[in-house]
Amino acid sequence: MILKNNLIAMLFMVSLSIAGAIPLNGHGADSEPTSKPYFTDIIVTTSDTHLLFFGELKNSLTNEMIEGLHSGIPISFSFFVELEQIKQNWLNEKLTDIEFSHTLRYDTLKQHYTVETEEISKKTHTVSTLDEAKMLLNEINGLKIVPLQQLQPDQTYRLSVQADLYKKTLPLKLHSVIPFLSWWDLKTDWYSIEFIY
Repeated sequence: MILKNNLIAMLFMVSLSIAGAIPLNGHGADSEPTSKPYFTDIIVTTSDTHLLFFGELKNSLTNEMIEGLHSGIPISFSFFVELEQIKQNWLNEKLTDIEFSHTLRYDTLKQHYTVETEEISKKTHTVSTLDEAKMLLNEINGLKIVPLQQLQPDQTYRLSVQADLYKKTLPLKLHSVIPFLSWWDLKTDWYSIEFIY
């Protein structure tokens, strides 16, 4: 039984990799990188009980954001994930709509970074380097989308993801002291992957 489940998961992964990840603006996931934030390594797979999502943001932090972070200003990213069933000659059916956030803080006294992630359960990670903090901030690991019992065999589904990279609301007087804060409002395109379950 375990061998059969592993074989099904492997076949499922192969069919997903053939489908690929496509941003809804028409550019492929492997397009030439730009300075704009984008998703890469988008994977949809299954556990024994759930459909799972993995993905990673690239180009998510600007030098201005990092400067603000080291001045004590937290950075928060909101992630939006949608799953819909594709229906021929009919409106697609939305199965779920998930929103969660990642927040990065820097402790200037202890000189370490804290990353809070919400997708599985609220977790706090403390690391000593910015590279480790970026990895935690940018990665979505094993987000449970829906129980497998909600999916119908041999049907086509589309999973879409977007990130909104924004600042926390700050007092108005801080915007005149640190003017680059107004540049922190960035969004990725919607990225989608279609697969047959």
